Amino acid sequence: MLNPLRARQQIVRSGPDPVEEFLAVLQTEQGASRHTLAAYRRDLADFVAFLRGRRQSLISARAEDVVAYLEHLTRVGLKASSVARRLSALRSFARHLVREGTVRRDPTEHVERPRLGRPLPKTLSPAGAASVVESPDVTTPRGLRDRALLELLYATGLRASECLGLHLDDVNLTAGYVICTGKGRKQRLVPLGGEAAVWLSRYLARGRPRDTRRRDSDRLFVNPRGGALSRQSLWVIVRRAARTAGVTRRVSPHVLRHSFASHLLEGGADLRSVQAMLGHADIATTQIYTHLPSATVRRMYDEFHPRAT
Repeated sequence: MLNPLRARQQIVRSGPDPVEEFLAVLQTEQGASRHTLAAYRRDLADFVAFLRGRRQSLISARAEDVVAYLEHLTRVGLKASSVARRLSALRSFARHLVREGTVRRDPTEHVERPRLGRPLPKTLSPAGAASVVESPDVTTPRGLRDRALLELLYATGLRASECLGLHLDDVNLTAGYVICTGKGRKQRLVPLGGEAAVWLSRYLARGRPRDTRRRDSDRLFVNPRGGALSRQSLWVIVRRAARTAGVTRRVSPHVLRHSFASHLLEGGADLRSVQAMLGHADIATTQIYTHLPSATVRRMYDEFHPRAT
């Protein structure tokens, strides 16, 4: 007589793909983005390939298979943070299978997460951030767009995806705020500084209309053809601005986000307010910025340490 669990596994193998069912749940119930779904799909496909060499499947995988996989990832040179992310994907998938009754036990349950040394966020100085933001040539429509975009990133700390997802009616220049949609489709209201509001107003009046003459769009930032600005284009804009400003280190949209948070805290903002503006679910994520040396701490060190100079 066939074991009930083995019979269930045979049905699963011939039925719907458990990975695709899991991804559908992530998308519909948790609002996962397409980038998140693509990452999960890649991670699980890689684990499937590894299991195939051990004559196992996602449904029959054991704890020792998971441990062997993580050891394999470490041997091929993946960073601890990347290995931890792979384990997180496997853990989420395994818990889904348990909830669905596809497997009885979670093979990742007692697998330890790799120890991570949490890196400090990379930031620019206030003067460095200003030089990057102010570098575009604002005599051209493209320059107006880039200046408005950079001002907005530094003024609000929005993630790249949040900035690119903004629509015209998400921005209130009169009241001075933007409404962005963050992770898990959660919306939050973020104050908009006066300088950013000025440049957004100029872009909307003199830059954006030229790009949308032939194509109607409700996105705030558009490309020269009137379509939504891509993630790759945003990175190009930020890197070009840094290069024009003479900044030699690597600058990304996230560096402007880190700089936003760091400069607020250094100026005296409270942690809870910065957490709300960044859209962090856990304040521990925001606390990483408190480990950065502030200008006040630096001045105190220079003044009182016997070997500071």
